[in-house]
Amino acid sequence: MIQNLYTRLAFILIVAALAVWVGMTDVIQIRNPLDDSLLYERNVTPRLGLDLQGGLQVLLEADLPADTPVDSEAMETARSIVENRTNALGVSENLIQLAGDRRIVGEFPGAEDADAILDIIQQTGLLEFVDTGDFGPEPGTTLRTDFAVGTEPPPTAEGTATPEDVVYHTIMTGKELRSVNVSPDQLGSPGIDFVLSPEGTIIFAQHTAANTNKYLTITLDKVVVSSPVIQGAIPDGQGQISGSFTAESANSLAVQLRYGSLPIPLKVVETRIIGPTLGEDSLQKSLMAGAIGMVIVILFMGIYYRLPGIVADLSILFYAAIAFAIFKYFHFTLTLPGIAGFLLSTGAALDANILIFERLKEELRNGRNLTQAVDQGWTRAWSSIRDSNLATIITSLILYWFGSTFGATIVKGFSLTLALGVGISLFTAIYVTRTLLTAVLKNFKTDKIQFWFGI
Repeated sequence: MIQNLYTRLAFILIVAALAVWVGMTDVIQIRNPLDDSLLYERNVTPRLGLDLQGGLQVLLEADLPADTPVDSEAMETARSIVENRTNALGVSENLIQLAGDRRIVGEFPGAEDADAILDIIQQTGLLEFVDTGDFGPEPGTTLRTDFAVGTEPPPTAEGTATPEDVVYHTIMTGKELRSVNVSPDQLGSPGIDFVLSPEGTIIFAQHTAANTNKYLTITLDKVVVSSPVIQGAIPDGQGQISGSFTAESANSLAVQLRYGSLPIPLKVVETRIIGPTLGEDSLQKSLMAGAIGMVIVILFMGIYYRLPGIVADLSILFYAAIAFAIFKYFHFTLTLPGIAGFLLSTGAALDANILIFERLKEELRNGRNLTQAVDQGWTRAWSSIRDSNLATIITSLILYWFGSTFGATIVKGFSLTLALGVGISLFTAIYVTRTLLTAVLKNFKTDKIQFWFGI
């Protein structure tokens, strides 16, 4: 029999209470009972994937000739930059991952402004501080600079001037930036504050000291952003880019500068908008199917296995509560394949209980008493339970590796929830079910063993 039975029961009750608490709330708050100050807070609102809440899915590809090799490190850097840029735009819970050698898959659940996301992804963000002397070009003008001379500048917007015959000197580029933030300028309009590296500070200080009352033009991808006049030497390496910015455009520019230029140009191969209505309908149908399946399973276990089946039903409810709480607390993104993996792992929880109960019934038929039958049922069924669940976990790891390598996010969600569910099901079958059944049998006095155990 189990040692420390009541200690195990207390632990199960505490875990169950915590699981229900997390499952029933969206924000966990723990306050100091003495002064009501907040000690701990965590948002545990369920995170829904692209297929459930709708959003944008983008397939990007290296914009290079097919016979040009693409460096894997450069692609990983590009992936990281795209992720940082979109995160900074407020697109949360996105998923950016490599798909093969030349492609990147981006998923943006809940995204509303698809054009803004695509623009921030594709722009290279090459910032240049250009010495234009006595000439202050208007914003939107395209300049030629001596940085990477020979490359064609982007086409000029209609109605803007292009000083095609002049190549201006770039004193430094955006690589010298160390921090970039949006803040109001002297007139209260959005501006972009920047701090330079030590090397950039020296260059900037020398140039501003030698070119007072001259124009220092700031360009992004060869297009003029602003052309401020140097009022005096700036020795501390701090300055502000001002122009006709809105709050959105200033934030977008700051994101590009903060996270650098893409090492590889990217082109959009495919975009797909998923409506929230479709996702909500799919979620409701999945939850309904899961609820119906759970009810059928509970009825089957109770009718066929009688008393052990009722105990197993309690364990399965415990399993569902703790699994959902873990998904919420650790911010796992729930997708339709993920829900499918979770429901499938419920079968693994039942499978372990069925193996144990069938062995228990066999021991009872062989004339053993309840205590001996319970102990032998768990001991002799353990090897089968261990091997079957280990095989499922190994398969889940292989599927997760496949999904990570080839960008198959559907497979990743399925494998992750399946593996997590199998692990929790093992705990509930071996620890929870056995503890509850032992507690029941300790206080169970009847001579109708055949009826209560379905023999």
